[in-house]
Amino acid sequence: MGEQGLAGLDDGSRAALASARHVFGGARHLALAGVAARGTEWGVPFDVAPVLALRGQAVAVLASGDPFWFGAGGSLAQRLQPGEWVAHPAPSTFSLAAAALGWRLETLACLGLHALPLAAARPWLRRGQRLISLVRDGEALLALAALVSGHGFGASSGWALERLGGPRERIQRLRLDAPDIPPPQAPVALALDLHDGPAGLPASGGLPDEWFAHDGQITKSPMRALTLRALAPRPGECLWDLGAGSGSVSVEWCLAGGVCHAVERSPSRVANIHRNAEQLGVPHRLRVHHAASIDVLATLPAADAVFVGGGMDATLFDALRALLRPGCRLVVNSVTLETETLLLQLHARHGGELLQVSLAHAESLGNMRGWQPVRPVVQWSVVL
Repeated sequence: MGEQGLAGLDDGSRAALASARHVFGGARHLALAGVAARGTEWGVPFDVAPVLALRGQAVAVLASGDPFWFGAGGSLAQRLQPGEWVAHPAPSTFSLAAAALGWRLETLACLGLHALPLAAARPWLRRGQRLISLVRDGEALLALAALVSGHGFGASSGWALERLGGPRERIQRLRLDAPDIPPPQAPVALALDLHDGPAGLPASGGLPDEWFAHDGQITKSPMRALTLRALAPRPGECLWDLGAGSGSVSVEWCLAGGVCHAVERSPSRVANIHRNAEQLGVPHRLRVHHAASIDVLATLPAADAVFVGGGMDATLFDALRALLRPGCRLVVNSVTLETETLLLQLHARHGGELLQVSLAHAESLGNMRGWQPVRPVVQWSVVL
């Protein structure tokens, strides 16, 4: 249901609403629908359980625009059988915003930040990018503008779009570092044209080490790129990062579209992982466990890949072997002779790929330059 209320619904939507014994929605939707005593307002936090409790009865759920684009439709459909529900979508806020601004929808990034941390916008902040972001309310819109400005896009343009498609529609242009506008009213979105600012995050693996908070316990950028190559991240897959250190591998896995469970026993390093996830825009994809790896393995969801950056021993390998499902990818990096010896033995028994990686950086040597080698790393990767 859009901002036009009943007048904007098609015949099928009006018939479904008229026949419903129970109607769920936000206060604004219930008022627009005029359902009186049949209406039940969504609780806070949002929960589909009250709808499911009426399973088998005639229930209508009111949502803005397309309920399957960052809406309640997906949450309900995954709990119901196909024959139990029918959807009557209307134009989404994204469609209405693109139409109002004259932007090609297929070229945009469309984000649902009304139910995610605002930091999730970070991977999309790059020069030349256009975005439309759903936000919870006017306060969240101004907070998002401040976040984007803080990443170097203060001189770029933004539009606060509120109550699109109805008689109270309002579109206000703003400069991100000085959003001097009246507070927008929900439903609200922020459109961004990032024409002036930094290049943004590269799509390749191996981000610069200085982008991460760490105490020296970090998989260095070139080695991290090789590690990600071996882990082969794919959107939606789950990684266990055991002995996560700074969480640099976890963060880059999440930037590739996956989710991650990072396990680290040092409190200060746990704090760094949280900080890095927030700074690089993946706090909603990365869960951190403050524990020794062996103690939490059985509590983690099924993994598609596992990275052991520190603390690998025979006991941990045996535990992983017993828990991981066939086809899981395991990658282990080692800088100690003891762990290297174990990896040689495991490679002999289980196969896979064994690499020794030696790197050196050019550094000053008197008034000239020379190569400064770093500690070599042995990497074992295998599909179990």
